[in-house]
This record gives sequence, C-alpha cells and structure tokens, in this order.
Amino acid sequence: MLRMSTLFLRTLREDPADAEVPSHRLLVRAGYVRRIAPGVFSWLPLGYLVYRNIENIIRAEMDRAGFQEVHFPSLLPREPYELTGRWTEYGDNLFRLQDRRKGDYLLGPTHEEMFTLLVKGEYSSYKDLPLVLYQIQTKFRDEARPRAGILRGREFVMKDSYSFDIDDAGLEKSYQRHRDAYIDTFTRLGMEFVIVSAMSGAMGGSASEEFLAPTEVGEDTFVRCSACDYAANVEAVVTPAPASLDYSSVSPAHAEQTPDTPTIASLVDLANERADLVRADRAWTAADTLKNVVFMVSSPDGTEAPLAIGLPGDREVDMTRLEAVLQPRQSRPFEDSDFTKYPTLMKGYIGPGALGSANSSGINYLVDPRIVTGTRWITGADISGSHVFDLVAGRDFTPDGFIEVAEVLPGDSCAKCGSGLQLARGIEIGHIFQLGRKYAQALGLKVLDENGQLVTVTMGSYGIGVSRAVAAVAEQSHDDRGLIWPREVAPADIHLIATGKEDAPFDAAESLSGQLEAAGLRVLYDDRRGVSPGVKFNDSELIGVPTIVVVGKRLVDGFIEVKDRRTGERTDIAITDAVPALLAVCG
Repeated sequence: MLRMSTLFLRTLREDPADAEVPSHRLLVRAGYVRRIAPGVFSWLPLGYLVYRNIENIIRAEMDRAGFQEVHFPSLLPREPYELTGRWTEYGDNLFRLQDRRKGDYLLGPTHEEMFTLLVKGEYSSYKDLPLVLYQIQTKFRDEARPRAGILRGREFVMKDSYSFDIDDAGLEKSYQRHRDAYIDTFTRLGMEFVIVSAMSGAMGGSASEEFLAPTEVGEDTFVRCSACDYAANVEAVVTPAPASLDYSSVSPAHAEQTPDTPTIASLVDLANERADLVRADRAWTAADTLKNVVFMVSSPDGTEAPLAIGLPGDREVDMTRLEAVLQPRQSRPFEDSDFTKYPTLMKGYIGPGALGSANSSGINYLVDPRIVTGTRWITGADISGSHVFDLVAGRDFTPDGFIEVAEVLPGDSCAKCGSGLQLARGIEIGHIFQLGRKYAQALGLKVLDENGQLVTVTMGSYGIGVSRAVAAVAEQSHDDRGLIWPREVAPADIHLIATGKEDAPFDAAESLSGQLEAAGLRVLYDDRRGVSPGVKFNDSELIGVPTIVVVGKRLVDGFIEVKDRRTGERTDIAITDAVPALLAVCG
C-alpha cells in the first residue's frame, strides 16, 4: 500500500517554466518526474510505478509472442560501429568517450551491431533459425534540442528486438509477428494509435511502419486518406506524378523584366495583369511558379556539396522530409559565402538555366515529382529583377532527378486511390523495419543452409519507446485538472481518501484499504491528517488514478463515495459492500 503521509511526493500548483506540452507539465506537477539536466529526468516513486507497469506490459506481450529477452551493456566499443559505418554516420548525436587507455567507446544509441555479433557467435546453421531476441535498455542520443520532457530526451528507455531468418519469406513472418504483438501491446496500454508507412532512415532496410499516438502536440506529421486505408508518415508520403503534357502549343520561353515582385504572390499578380504575359487557358497561380532552393549538404566525413531543389511555388521544402531523405547527411540553407563561391546563382532569381546538369554546374538539381515533361512554369532568369515565362520541363530544361521533400498539404492526392489526404500530428511510440542484410553483411553473420552453403542472415528491427510511452499515454489521457491513467498503466487501482477531523473516517479507510489490498487491488491511500479535503481532492485529480474513493461525511450513514476519474461520475455505495463493488469497478 502507498500512503500519502510517507510517500516521497510533492505535487506542484504551478506549471514548470520549461514545460511545452501537457505531459511534461502534468508529470512534473503530479510528482512523477523531475528534470536534472536538459533531456535527462529522474523517476519519482509514482512515475517509476507507471513506467514499470508499461515496461511489464511490453515484456509480457513480447514473451507471449515467443520472443526471448537478453540484455546488453550501454557502454559499447567503437569497432563494431566502425564496421557498419555508424561511428561516423551518427555524427554529433553519438555520445563518445575514451577509457584510461585511450580506447574509444560510445553510449549505445541502438544495438543492431551487438545483437548481430551475439547471434554470429552462437549460431551457425539454418536449423537455429528463425530467432527473435529483445531487450529493454537505456539508450543515449545527444539530441541537439531536447524538449517536451521525457518525449524527446538524451537518455531514454527502449524495447528493441531483432529477428533473424534464413530468407525473406521468414523475415515477412517475423515482421508480421511483431506487428501483431505491437497491436496487442498498445491496445493493452489503453492508447489510440495509427499504423503508418514510414522511412527506415539511418537504420536502413525497407518495409518500414510506425505506430503513432495521435495528439496535437506530436512531433510527427502523418496523413490519412479520406477514402481508403492509406496512412503514412509525412516523410514517406509518395506524390502521384501527373502524366506528361503536350507542350506543342506553348510559346518559346522568354525572359521578362519583373520589377517590384519580391514575393511569389506579387509575381503572380504581375503575370495576370500584364496583357503580354497572361495565358489563354486560365490565370497563373503560385503553383505555376518554379521555386529553386539551394542547400549545402554535408556528409559525415565533413565534405560539402550543393543541392538545388525545384518545387512548385505554392509549397515550401519540408525540412523534416529533407532530413529523412538525406540521412546520414545533413543540410543547411545557402549562405552569402556560398553564393560567392557559385556566382552564377542569383539569389532570389535562381532558375534551371544556372543549374544545368550536375556535370557542368557542380550542383545536383532535383525537382518535385509534379514537375513532369510538358509542365509550364514561371521561374527565375538568373538575373536580378527578371523571370522566365513559359519555361517547359523536358523542352527547356531537364533536372538530374526527382526528390520528395515538398510540404504535404491537406487535399493532396492519395497515392493509393487518388482521394484527398488529411493531415494530423502524432507521437511515434513504435517503429518496425525489415532491415534485410545490411548489418549481417557488414558483420559477417552467415549460416549454413540446408544445402550446406553459407548464406547471409536477413534481419528485422522493432522498437518501442518505453519511457516515451509514459508521456504519450499522458498526452492522450488528461484533462484540465490532471492526469487520467488507463487502469493497467496507473500507479494504483484506487485512490482512497479519508477526510474530516474525527478518527472514524480514517479508521474506516484504514480497514477498507487493507481489505482492498487483500482482494488484489492496488491502493494509494491519502491518510494525511491536517490536510484539507480540497487539497486532497485536487491532488487525486492531478495524480490521475482511475477510481477515487472518498471516506468522509457520508460515513455516518454507512456510505462512501466512488468517483470515476475519466467520466467524473460519482456514486454512493454502502461501505459494507465496498470491496465487491470496487472489484467490479476495477474489472
């Protein structure tokens, strides 16, 4: 039993100054976590109970699926990460350190290399496979911008599991087993979740899906089709490329002076106002302008190269999508010093003419998939104050390729059925990948097949953010008064409150708490003397145990009050019937 009189707990009336999202605000105020450094938090007793409940649910579902638990250290040697290239690829996100002998180590951000080497050291035959191993382990990533409390930290706990199969057919089965186990896990956690197509990023591989908890404060944007079951993280959205157009009737491209057009909107207005620039079929729009944005892209080895991206002028480059496409490379916008190095680029008036092909200009020019042969554009003329009109893709310029980095807008076409897309935000709570043979190849994980031939094992990788799930549940389960935990996650089943100045309510509550504990219910008992009922009630709503029981003024009539924290519904029950009644309530 947890007694509020001795529990290591201080609830706060004011929000922490650095709190950006409800979960951060409420977990601190309710005494679940405390910040000790940017992106680093301590768990207090109530918080650690919730964390362990979530961890136990995840572990139970992994075990039920037949997966086996192992445990690796967090302090790892450099060499395996050198072999896979990730010692360099992780860049500044990696915590690096040296021992007294100047040997290089890292604090593990993820453990693909360790799992792969473990299986390599133990197994050598196809008869040993399939195999799935998992761990629940602390990870470390030097986030540039830790934020939102435990949602985006530098130290966090993950469940990561890895499947090992002899062939791709086996990988498909292991992937589906994990997908099913994740559905069961998040259902038990009482969460609303969406499964979306995703990119594999630095992990590599294919067939990647994310489990997202929809919430307005989520860092991930995802899309859902209004008509079919298509759903994808915005980074993985595929733009249906339009068909090529007949451009035989389009006049030759011509450069025009365009003074006083500092914005795309002003440029479009000019094009529609001047008789010599209007088009016969319809008015020009922002989507008819070709915006060319230049970035400097750096590789993990420190080398830099320019990248120009062409996209319709009614859209911006989505930096999250660009980051996902470029990983492990990083990008930054062109600066004045970069323009000095490439004098053919006129800032604000960059057109395909100055970009040419990568072989001639030294600039790789990639465009949005909507820029297909025959499309007609207004774009920069590479001269200050001038734009080119009627520039036709495929006739007047040819890009080096295509890139999916334009922002996705509500109503964009679904790649599966063509209907309009809807945008929403969510928190990533799980991610599953078909890794393939990337790590097994790099680290030499091979086994003998049934014909006695050495084959490279194919792998899958599957993660759940354990500590992040605490915050994700809190984001979905709260109101303006505090937290509202799902029962399996909550630190207790019953928050029992004794009120009044007399001994009778406290004696009755003491007896009832013992009976409830004996019946298998977890009880948080507010036995504090000299604390007002208002403070106790406010604390109970802030802490968020799903069922609140008050032993107070109705005790003289033989009744206690039961409140459902989620609905606010209150019911009086006879104290003599309390145990069976509360067992029924708690399921």
